[in-house]
Amino acid sequence: MDVKSVIASHNLRTEFPKDVIEQAESYGDKVDVAEANAPYRRDFRDRVIFTIDGSDSKDFDDAVSVEKTDSGYRLGVYIADVAQYVTDRSPLDREALLRGTSVYLADRVIPMLPETLSNGLCSLNEGEDRLVLAVLIELNEKGERVGAEICEGVIRSCARLTYTGVQAMLDGDEEL
Repeated sequence: MDVKSVIASHNLRTEFPKDVIEQAESYGDKVDVAEANAPYRRDFRDRVIFTIDGSDSKDFDDAVSVEKTDSGYRLGVYIADVAQYVTDRSPLDREALLRGTSVYLADRVIPMLPETLSNGLCSLNEGEDRLVLAVLIELNEKGERVGAEICEGVIRSCARLTYTGVQAMLDGDEEL
C-alpha cells in the first residue's frame, strides 16, 4: 500500500499511451542491420565487452572493455544509443520528457521507456547486437588519460557480470 501511495503522491506515470507503445514496438526486437553497418558506426563486436551491475539490476544500459596497448591501456565505455529510437518530438520523446527518468521503488521499476526498449533494444543484453555511443579512453602505463574519442558504434556484450561476482573473482574465491 505504501508503494501505491508514493506513486499516487508523486503523480508517477505507470501506463504508456498507445502511440508510445506503438512507436516502441515498431522497432522490433533486433537491431536494424543497415543501421548497425552504417559507415559512421564503429563495429566493436569483436571486443571483450561486458556489463557490470548489481545482482538485482533490471536494466543494462552501460558496458565496458579494457585492452592492453603498446603504450598502456584502452578503456571502452559503451552507453545504449537510446536516441536512435527516441527521436525528436516523437511520442516516445514527449513521454520520456514527462517521466524524466526511470523510478526505482522497493518492489518495482517504473521505466522511462516501454519495456520493448528499456529491457530490449536499449538494454545491452549478453549476446545481442546493440547500438551504442562509445567513449574510448587511452591511458598510459600509469593510468593517466592521454587521449579520448567519442563515436557511435555497435557492440555484442559477451557477459553480464555482477559487482559481487567480480569482487569474489578478484579475491580469488570464484572464477568468472
